[in-house]
Amino acid sequence: MIVSSTVWARQYIWTDAHLHYVDFMQQSEGPKALMRALDRADVQQAWLFGLPVIKKWQSDAPRRPRYYLGDEAPLYYYSATDDVVAQAVLSLPEKQQQRLIPFISGINPTDMHAADQVERLIARYPGFWRGIGEILTRHDQLTGLTRGETPRANHPALMKVYRLAARYHLPVLLHSNLTSLREETPIYLPELEEALSENPDTRFVLAHAGTSGGVEDQQPPLPTLAPIIRALLSQHDNLSVDLSWSVREHYLLDDGEPDAEWLALIKDFPDRFTLGTDLVGHFDHEGRVLSAYEPLLDALPQKVAIKLARDNARALVPEKGARPDAT
Repeated sequence: MIVSSTVWARQYIWTDAHLHYVDFMQQSEGPKALMRALDRADVQQAWLFGLPVIKKWQSDAPRRPRYYLGDEAPLYYYSATDDVVAQAVLSLPEKQQQRLIPFISGINPTDMHAADQVERLIARYPGFWRGIGEILTRHDQLTGLTRGETPRANHPALMKVYRLAARYHLPVLLHSNLTSLREETPIYLPELEEALSENPDTRFVLAHAGTSGGVEDQQPPLPTLAPIIRALLSQHDNLSVDLSWSVREHYLLDDGEPDAEWLALIKDFPDRFTLGTDLVGHFDHEGRVLSAYEPLLDALPQKVAIKLARDNARALVPEKGARPDAT
């Protein structure tokens, strides 16, 4: 129920559209801790996925790594992350399961087998999966630590995944940085544009609006990011934009004050943005991360704020999970 805007603005109900069940060691606090955190934070539903990579623990490491940047050891692709997510969700009571929207993430985005792997997961858990991602392509230091071919948004293996996603009406959460650690121009934008243009029936969600913490730590915020996002949204009806983590800290808010250019952008495309925490396996900060968006939401018209906090993410996913016989 919506009450007056003054009271309602302090009582947001959320859909967390970016939540990793595991961290980079494929560890998690578990499904019960997750549900307690969602309850405390007034999160009605969450897009839930694993991480497609795991940090290697090398024999010469002085200690077990706790984060993917903890040492120079590589990352490798870890397909079991999807089964970890599925078993965690299915261990919960039915009412709690309904609050979680599971996505398939454990694919190698440079492997031409990737689409077949997604198909097999749909067959193994019929009626369960409601999205694909977070797919990691251009991702600064993370990409540099992941061995093998460099993933990109327009890789032929991913083009097959996008076509499969369209068949099953599954949204694709795609991490594709617009630029690198050293370049101040969007050198990777053409890769994203090709993926969008060649797959008009696939619904894409651009993670972090094409940014990352690594890039933002190395150079000033990209001054053209808002115009680039505006142009992409104008040209591609199949694109939505995730405003989690790095984009919030470096673009949306300045000392708690919303940026006027981004406010105008959200108002002009009120159905095309989502919010998420981007937590990885540890959920205590769920409420704190989401509440940091409240100055942005409070500066928007009430209907737009409700869409951004909750409804846009709900609208992007199918009501029921994918089944092999639904294509």
